[in-house]
Amino acid sequence: MAKHIEQKINSILERNSRVEADKAWETSNVRRFALAIATYFVVLYFLVLINAPNPEFAALVPAGAYLLQQYSLPFLREWWVKNVYKKRIFPNEK
Repeated sequence: MAKHIEQKINSILERNSRVEADKAWETSNVRRFALAIATYFVVLYFLVLINAPNPEFAALVPAGAYLLQQYSLPFLREWWVKNVYKKRIFPNEK
Protein backbone atom coordinates (compact mmCIF):
# COMPACT_ATOMS: atom_id res chain seq x y z
CA MET A 1 0.00 0.00 0.00
CA ALA A 2 2.76 2.46 0.96
CA LYS A 3 4.63 1.61 -2.25
CA HIS A 4 1.50 2.35 -4.29
CA ILE A 5 0.99 5.72 -2.56
CA GLU A 6 4.66 6.62 -3.11
CA GLN A 7 4.31 5.77 -6.84
CA LYS A 8 1.21 7.95 -7.08
CA ILE A 9 2.96 10.85 -5.37
CA ASN A 10 5.98 10.51 -7.68
CA SER A 11 3.65 10.40 -10.67
CA ILE A 12 1.92 13.60 -9.54
CA LEU A 13 5.27 15.34 -8.92
CA GLU A 14 6.51 14.37 -12.40
CA ARG A 15 3.30 15.64 -13.97
CA ASN A 16 3.54 18.92 -12.03
CA SER A 17 7.11 19.34 -13.24
CA ARG A 18 6.00 18.88 -16.87
CA VAL A 19 3.10 21.30 -16.41
CA GLU A 20 5.41 23.92 -14.87
CA ALA A 21 7.88 23.53 -17.75
CA ASP A 22 5.05 23.89 -20.30
CA LYS A 23 3.77 27.01 -18.54
CA ALA A 24 7.27 28.50 -18.43
CA TRP A 25 7.66 27.87 -22.17
CA GLU A 26 4.24 29.34 -22.98
CA THR A 27 5.09 32.58 -21.17
CA SER A 28 8.76 32.83 -22.20
CA ASN A 29 10.11 35.71 -24.24
CA VAL A 30 12.16 33.25 -26.31
CA ARG A 31 8.94 31.62 -27.56
CA ARG A 32 7.28 34.97 -28.23
CA PHE A 33 10.19 36.32 -30.27
CA ALA A 34 10.69 33.02 -32.10
CA LEU A 35 7.05 33.09 -33.21
CA ALA A 36 7.30 36.76 -34.19
CA ILE A 37 10.40 36.06 -36.29
CA ALA A 38 8.75 33.04 -37.90
CA THR A 39 5.66 35.14 -38.62
CA TYR A 40 7.82 37.84 -40.21
CA PHE A 41 9.56 35.41 -42.56
CA VAL A 42 6.40 33.55 -43.57
CA VAL A 43 4.60 36.80 -44.34
CA LEU A 44 7.68 38.17 -46.11
CA TYR A 45 7.79 35.07 -48.31
CA PHE A 46 4.19 35.49 -49.41
CA LEU A 47 4.55 39.24 -49.93
CA VAL A 48 7.57 38.64 -52.17
CA LEU A 49 5.60 35.98 -54.07
CA ILE A 50 2.83 38.44 -54.88
CA ASN A 51 5.28 41.27 -55.64
CA ALA A 52 3.89 43.53 -52.93
CA PRO A 53 5.58 46.90 -52.52
CA ASN A 54 8.01 47.14 -49.58
CA PRO A 55 7.58 43.51 -48.45
CA GLU A 56 10.32 43.80 -45.79
CA PHE A 57 8.48 46.65 -44.10
CA ALA A 58 4.98 45.27 -44.65
CA ALA A 59 5.95 41.95 -43.04
CA LEU A 60 6.73 43.84 -39.82
CA VAL A 61 3.05 44.67 -39.32
CA PRO A 62 1.75 41.17 -38.44
CA ALA A 63 4.92 40.29 -36.50
CA GLY A 64 4.64 43.53 -34.52
CA ALA A 65 0.93 43.00 -33.97
CA TYR A 66 1.65 39.54 -32.60
CA LEU A 67 4.18 40.92 -30.10
CA LEU A 68 1.83 43.74 -29.10
CA GLN A 69 -0.94 41.24 -28.51
CA GLN A 70 1.32 38.93 -26.51
CA TYR A 71 2.53 41.67 -24.21
CA SER A 72 -0.87 43.29 -23.71
CA LEU A 73 -2.77 40.08 -22.95
CA PRO A 74 -1.36 39.54 -19.42
CA PHE A 75 -2.84 42.88 -18.35
CA LEU A 76 -6.14 42.05 -20.00
CA ARG A 77 -6.13 38.60 -18.38
CA GLU A 78 -5.52 40.05 -14.91
CA TRP A 79 -8.38 42.49 -15.38
CA TRP A 80 -10.67 39.71 -16.65
CA VAL A 81 -9.87 37.39 -13.72
CA LYS A 82 -10.45 40.18 -11.22
CA ASN A 83 -13.59 41.70 -12.75
CA VAL A 84 -15.34 38.90 -14.63
CA TYR A 85 -14.18 35.43 -13.62
CA LYS A 86 -14.18 35.92 -9.85
CA LYS A 87 -17.64 37.48 -10.01
CA ARG A 88 -18.93 34.37 -11.74
CA ILE A 89 -17.29 32.00 -9.26
CA PHE A 90 -17.90 34.11 -6.14
CA PRO A 91 -20.94 36.26 -7.00
CA ASN A 92 -21.49 37.54 -3.44
CA GLU A 93 -17.90 38.70 -2.81
CA LYS A 94 -16.82 42.26 -3.44
